[in-house]
Formats: sequence, C-alpha cells, structure tokens
Amino acid sequence: MTDDLLITDALVVDGTGAPGRPADVTIAGDRIVAIDPVGDAAPARRVIRADGRVLAPGFIDLHAHSDVALLVDHDHLAKVSQGVTCEVLGQDGLSYAPADEVTAGQLRRQLAGWNGDPERALGWPRVSDYLDALDQGIAVHAAYLVPQGTVRLQVVGQEDRPATAAERVEMAAVVRQGLRDGAVGLSSGLTYPPGMYADTDELVELCRVVAAAGGYFAPHHRSYGRGALAAYEEMIMVARRSGCGLHLTHATLNFDVNAGRAGELLTMIDNALDDGLDITLDTYPYLAGSTSLVALLPRWATAGGPDAITARLADPDARARIGHALEVTGSEGCHGCPVDWTTIEISGVGDPRLSEVVGRTVAQLAVLRGVAPVDAYADLVLADRLATTILQHVGHEENVRAIMRHRVHTGGSDAILVGAKPHPRAWGTFPRYLAHYVRELGVLDLADCVHHLTGRAAARLRLVDRGLVRVGHHADLVLFDPDRVQDTATYAHPRQQATGIDWVLVDGEPVLADGVRTPARPGRALRRTATGTRALDR
Repeated sequence: MTDDLLITDALVVDGTGAPGRPADVTIAGDRIVAIDPVGDAAPARRVIRADGRVLAPGFIDLHAHSDVALLVDHDHLAKVSQGVTCEVLGQDGLSYAPADEVTAGQLRRQLAGWNGDPERALGWPRVSDYLDALDQGIAVHAAYLVPQGTVRLQVVGQEDRPATAAERVEMAAVVRQGLRDGAVGLSSGLTYPPGMYADTDELVELCRVVAAAGGYFAPHHRSYGRGALAAYEEMIMVARRSGCGLHLTHATLNFDVNAGRAGELLTMIDNALDDGLDITLDTYPYLAGSTSLVALLPRWATAGGPDAITARLADPDARARIGHALEVTGSEGCHGCPVDWTTIEISGVGDPRLSEVVGRTVAQLAVLRGVAPVDAYADLVLADRLATTILQHVGHEENVRAIMRHRVHTGGSDAILVGAKPHPRAWGTFPRYLAHYVRELGVLDLADCVHHLTGRAAARLRLVDRGLVRVGHHADLVLFDPDRVQDTATYAHPRQQATGIDWVLVDGEPVLADGVRTPARPGRALRRTATGTRALDR
C-alpha cells in the first residue's frame, strides 16, 4: 500500500465530451496513474468515496480578474468552491505586468474598480516577474495574457492618437518578450483607455507577433451594443490578417438593439471557422454585465488618463458634453447605446464612506440626491476616485443560450471579486452552468458542458497533460453531485458558496475537502513554451 489517493465509485466525465462511465481513479503525487473499473483498483492509503458522484477535470476560467486576488487572498474561496483549478489573467488589455514604476502608479488608479486599491502600486517589470510571484504558492493554477493596453500605456502613454512606427516596433518587442516569458497570448480592452486608441493595423501588427509565438488574441472588442457585429467582424479581420488564433472574450450581444441577434454573430463565426480560422469564445451564464462606473465615459473624455478624466467631470461645460454623449448619442463606454440609468446598479465603492450607494441604481441615486442622473454619476465617480464598480442589466437570455450552445464555446466568469455586492458570477458561474443550464433547462447535456468548461478550454491554452481525466495527466479534478450542485450566489447576496461541489484537487492536492477549504496552495503559474503550456519544474 502506498500513499496514493484513490477516488472510488465515481462517474468519470472525462472532459472529451464522451458520456460518463463508472470508474475508480488512482492518483500518485500530482498525476492520475490508473483508471480502473469500479472495485478493481489497488488499495491506497487515502480514499475518497464518490458514491456515484461526477468526477471531472477541474474547470478552467478563461476570463478571470484574479490578478491581485490570487496573491493576497490565499483561500480564494470564490473560485476554489466552484471547482475552478485554472484561471487566465491579464484580461481586457489591462494588468500589472509588464509595467515600469510610472505605469504601475497609473494602473493602480485605473484598476481600483476591478482589483481594489492595494496599499502599494502593484507592478512587475516583466511578465516573468509576475509569474514568479504566482509560483510562490496560489490556490489554483494561472496563465497570463500580455495586456495590450498596459503595453500601450508604457510605450505611447495616455494620448488618443495613432502610435508612431517606432512606437509600434517597441510595443511589438514588449509583447514578444512577454510571450517569451511565458504569457499565453495577448488581451485587449477596446472600450478602455488607452487600449481603445489602437487602430486595426496596430492590433494586426501585435497579433503577428503573437501568431509567431503560437499564442492567441483575446479581445474585449469595441462594442457589445450598437456596434457589436461590426466589432466582432473587426476582430475576425485581425485574426485573418495576422494569422493569430482568436478567442472572443465574454462573447455576447447586449442592449435592446441586439435582442435575438445571436444567430447573426454565430453565422459570422461559422463562416470564419469554415475558412480555416482558429476561433473560440467564452461566456458567463448571466444577463448582467459588470465593470467600473468610469468605464461608461465617451472616448474623448478618457484621453490623458485619470487626472484628465477627473478634471473634465469637474468642469460644468465638459460634464454637459459628457451627459449628452451618455444620454443622447451613446458613448463608446456604453457601447454606442444611450444609457438607461435604471440599468446601472452600484455594486461596490472604494471609499467606505460612500457605502450607502451600494445596491442603488444611478437613477435612484439621482432622485435621492435631487440632481440630474448625469450629475449623480459624475459626482460619484469623483468622490470615489474612479473606484466605483457597477452591474449593468442589459443582457438577453435567448442570446446567452444560443451562444453557449456553439461548437467553440467555453466558460469564463469575468468576475470582479471586490466590492460590497459584486456580480454573483464571482461565486456562481460554473455551478450555474451545471445546475441551471444543464439540469434545469437542458440547454447543454452534462458531458458536453464539462467538455466546454475543461477539455475544450485546455486545448485553447495548449495545456500539457491537463484538462482531461486521463492516465498520465495532472490531477486537477472536481468531484460534484449532479443532482445537488447549485449556485446560491444572487445579486442581492452574491458571496454565497455553491452547494454540491464537494472535492477539488489541484495537482493531486485537495484544496476543497467535503466542501471545506483546506490550507493548501499548490497552484502554479502555467507558462507558454514551444511545446505547450506548463508549470516550471519545481
């Protein structure tokens, strides 16, 4: 008898899309070493009795905002309790590496709404420095995308202008180094400054660097509203011209202008796939979006960075112009659609003295304070120093269901973890897929859904020996009861642990045992290499 771990009488749903099969699974160290018919496995010192529960690969969150949380919240229960064993960071074109000292200070202010405002400005000169920090011990594994907005901030600055030829060369060199350091690709946030100032040609140049390294491009494109289909078409054009793999992050169609139009998007994607393009997408299974309150601004109002933004919001003439863009013409930050203030709900503030606004819509806040909605909006952005987060209730269920059925669909939480009332997707994304869209609605069957959330996502990341329940693979696993799994996080009470997800293993080590977080932090940085994405040898 060895110190192996044996999981007996499990229904193994292996992540390939194949139906589940009863089996005993033996783990030695960080690897799966045997998958036997029930009752045939050799004895082991440690045994988990599955009693028919589903044993699946750990879920892969292809769009996560845990860049700071993984380092400071060692439990990371929001993701561990969902069965997540790998997250992809550096999303939406903005994160903390590579960043020099000046850039790090600017990012601290700009990203306070996403990640909180740590006591010191977080920044790492190279991607490898950040990955090394992750390697000190985290709850789950993490991969990283070079953030295009951060790169542009460091090379070009906060100006709204085309990059010069020399600046494009320099940005390409920074991206190339980030990929050599282990990043799996490039992200962009094309409704967020300064990434939004890049034109299509600039993105193509950077994506050619990514393609040469075997990475992929993960854009938050220019609109999910009035210009959504044109924005998707631009990203497909970037992929076509650069030869780069394309992963459409939080792929959805929002606002009334896009009700029922998912079929048009999926036809566009299918045509590109039929042409041989490498395209995948991820979604979260909710209707509301989430971002920072300041992100609603029109593009012109963001140029120059945080100080310039606050100056414009404090100036009556500029504020009036901002109000017209938000309420009449539609701003880039609100995806080209005039804002409906009743859909903008405050989910978190940076300054605890403003906590009374959490849970209110901007429309409600305006009535309470006896001011116009645009003044309630601008006053709050200023008072909270750009750190306010929001929920934006603009989704359509038929679009959500149609997109999640697609043949290249994967899962991503897009979860902002800070704030008094964050989006429930921070705690509920993956169990909600299993409970609501598999068990209750039958939009996906169980094996297909697990494939979306594991094997298909692992293929996008080119993970080596991960993402499947297979002999020789790393033991990143989740054990759950398909009849009992349930997301319990709601908009009113978002920080609620799911039920029915009982065991989570990361490299063979339990991080959740009988639903309780263990002290273990076996997670590592997963780095892109010439032969796939893997952790460095210990």
